[in-house]
Amino acid sequence: MSQISVEELALRLAKRDSQLQLIDVREPEEVEIASLEGFEVLPLSQYEQWSQQIKTRFDPDVETLVMCHHGVRSAQMCQWLQNHGFTNVKNVAGGIDAYSLLVDPNVPRY
Repeated sequence: MSQISVEELALRLAKRDSQLQLIDVREPEEVEIASLEGFEVLPLSQYEQWSQQIKTRFDPDVETLVMCHHGVRSAQMCQWLQNHGFTNVKNVAGGIDAYSLLVDPNVPRY
C-alpha cells in the first residue's frame, strides 16, 4: 500500500491541488478535536451510510489520500478503496497525530 508522509501532505495541501481527494475516516468526536481543511469525513463506524455512494462521491482514478488518528484505520480504508476499484490511494503515514508532531503543533493532539 502506498503512503504519503505528513510533510508531503502539508506541501500538497499548501498547493491547494484541486485534483486531490481527501478522506478522513475518524469519528466525528475526533474531528471536532483536530482536523485539516479539505478532508471529507467518512467515519468507518458509519460505513453503511456512505459505502454505497463511494464511487459517485469520489473518482476512482483521482489520487485519494486517507487519514485517521495514527494510520491504522486509514490503512484499512485504503485497502477497501483499492478493492473497490480505486487506482491511486495513499495512506497518510502517522495520521493527524504525526501531522501535529511534525508539521503543525497548532493542530491539537489527543
